[in-house]
Amino acid sequence: MSAEPILAGAPWLTSGGTARVLHLLNADGEEARVVGGTVRNALLGLPPGDTDIATTARPEEVVRRAKAAGIKSVPTGIDHGTVTLVINGTPYEVTTLREDTETFGRKARVVFGRDWVKDAERRDFTMNGLSVDANGVVYDYVGGIADAKARRVRFIGAPDQRIAEDYLRILRFFRIHAAFGAGDPDRDGTLACIRGRAGLATLSAERVRMEMLKLLVAGGASAAVLAMADAGLLPAMIGGVVYTGPLTAMIAIEQELRLPASVTRRLAALTVAVTEDAKRVATRLRLSNAEAKALDSMGHRWWRLPTKGEANARRLVYRLGPERYHDRVLLAWARGGGDVNSSRWRELAELPQRWTAPKFPLKAADFIARGMAEGPALGHVLTLAEDAWLAADFPLEEAALAAIADQAAARISRDERT
Repeated sequence: MSAEPILAGAPWLTSGGTARVLHLLNADGEEARVVGGTVRNALLGLPPGDTDIATTARPEEVVRRAKAAGIKSVPTGIDHGTVTLVINGTPYEVTTLREDTETFGRKARVVFGRDWVKDAERRDFTMNGLSVDANGVVYDYVGGIADAKARRVRFIGAPDQRIAEDYLRILRFFRIHAAFGAGDPDRDGTLACIRGRAGLATLSAERVRMEMLKLLVAGGASAAVLAMADAGLLPAMIGGVVYTGPLTAMIAIEQELRLPASVTRRLAALTVAVTEDAKRVATRLRLSNAEAKALDSMGHRWWRLPTKGEANARRLVYRLGPERYHDRVLLAWARGGGDVNSSRWRELAELPQRWTAPKFPLKAADFIARGMAEGPALGHVLTLAEDAWLAADFPLEEAALAAIADQAAARISRDERT
């Protein structure tokens, strides 16, 4: 055990909502500390993120003190010791110290306690088992400071036991490593994940989705996903074949084009070769309708892009819109080898930046003026005219538009006669 004033004077500890909550709970024989990821991030020089606070005070006492201080409290998990305090719109999750008396899968029978060591030992990874008091003293009961400095993600205690308590920790192990680790994942942790991989089948799709999407946008996503694939862990989560090469290429392309990490693009690169893959992944991970449609669009005939030329690319920008077009091009680029120095792929990807698709200029009135009656045929002729306009590369001259309208109307008339 170590206690060092490593974070003494940290602004987020000495002022603002965190300082107010700690002051509220550090009185009358009770103690409160910031725990978990906030401490880890501070040691790594990263933004604190969401603030979790542990306290010896029981939940009802936390609520009582908050009410007396005029602070809003929300009983988000009061039966398990958690109360959320809201200060100036920012939530602070406060949880009473706990000890596991019995664990079975994700669930555990707990009792409230006052032992900071036991509370730390029930957490998942050493770098997440740290706590810091209002004076900036960091308490380390599990070797988390050394592991954080080394960017080494290790389970607290026996990895197999930690995983059996909650099989989602398999995903969290690789996700935390992707975000905060360096080098290869911890060997003992990786082997325990392999031994426990059958338990992944017991996880809900929603929980798997949450961790996978966070992992894919982490800084070390490519290496972490490759390690998961090598360990045979991905098929159970994705429900099918995965493509680590295109994912690595997609990340390199995003970086080359200075694009923000896109979770849907990266998920498509990892899992989608055809639209059937998109449907499978959307079902397996319970994706939102918008996410599912984005995957489906990216996977639709992406392989035709490099063979059809820029005229076809302009038609796709018109049909899909700039964002969907851009994502499909990047998937095709990633799946086509991912050469980040390819000027041809860059030109296709940047087409919407130098060219804006015009609006289709012909209207129903143009065909009514040519003697067509309102009805289904009118919609049909507009579709024919639009296709011809696209094939002619978006002409806007009156003569060209008149010719397109005349030809479409004549074709409809011939179809009706036959």
